[in-house]
Amino acid sequence: MIIPQLKIGNLTTPIPIVQGGMGIGISLSGLAAAVANCGAIGVISGVEPGFNFEDYYKNKYETNVKALAYHIRRAKELAPKGIIGVNIMTAINNFEDMVRTAVKEKVDIIFSGAGLPMKLPELVKDSMTKIAPIVSSGKVAQLICRQWDKKHHYLPDAIVVEGPEAGGHLGFSLDQLDEMENFSLVKLVREVLEAIRPFEEKYDRKIPVIAGGGIHNGKDIGDVLSAGASAVQMSTRFVATYECDASDAFKQTYLNAREEDVMIIKSPVGMPGRAIKNEFLDKVYKNEKPGDIKCINCLKPCNPKETPYCIADALINAQKGNLDKGFAFAGAKVHKIDKMMSVRDLIQELMEDLKKY
Repeated sequence: MIIPQLKIGNLTTPIPIVQGGMGIGISLSGLAAAVANCGAIGVISGVEPGFNFEDYYKNKYETNVKALAYHIRRAKELAPKGIIGVNIMTAINNFEDMVRTAVKEKVDIIFSGAGLPMKLPELVKDSMTKIAPIVSSGKVAQLICRQWDKKHHYLPDAIVVEGPEAGGHLGFSLDQLDEMENFSLVKLVREVLEAIRPFEEKYDRKIPVIAGGGIHNGKDIGDVLSAGASAVQMSTRFVATYECDASDAFKQTYLNAREEDVMIIKSPVGMPGRAIKNEFLDKVYKNEKPGDIKCINCLKPCNPKETPYCIADALINAQKGNLDKGFAFAGAKVHKIDKMMSVRDLIQELMEDLKKY
């Protein structure tokens, strides 16, 4: 297969890969810049980016805004010719402020999921920043396009469709996850392409579809590109790279993971998620509420009085390597990773594999 360029408006990248935003603190400016320097799109996670800044626990909202600005600037300095994006979940409490900050810092593109980002077009108005909602079905893609068209006369600059094999919080019910064969990524890509076609025809322009969830090698990339996707989103494989912003202990969790260790959990925010089983999760599922857990108050759906633990605090501990007080989210194919690599070597391997497709 000839490697296609990814074009999103006036943005063009020679490698059809978007590195997924991974929070908390797994993909910050270090990883995003390394990916962007290799000709793909590097993405900073907008979930609690200020967690390791001095004033985080004193004034988390202001600190997160400052941290996001810092990481966008740093990534752009490290990758001056690269494309830098941010992933800002609609479910975070300071969504609008974080989007405005990203726009002010002239980030190239904002990816947004974990809800319907209906106000996103007005938040990037009169800027060069592109916006790409993250969806799990053609129905949701159609709904967003219809509402953006009606209220803002705006279409997504790109759409990311995430399948059920993704890591972290998932846009599928537990029943749907039990029937994953009915929600294959190739099938979802075709469904989204069909759903957005009327809007592409109305505006006479293409909306690139980026497919993620379970992408591990060149064949996986080739399968979704052949189905009509313009690029892939990859997250899990970028964790086992030297440039990933997570601790070595977090990365080792990926290297040690077996297929039977990958499990679906019910997150405190009410969504299913895919994670790597460990003692912390074992205790949670035995209803042993972990001690010394701080409520970060990060996500709108979370009720601190009812939750068995703070998802943000657990993920911060995991990022720092304290896996006894947290856990690692990961994609369904994490068990296939068996070595550390540089970002450049990983992308080169994937593209050489894709050429053989």
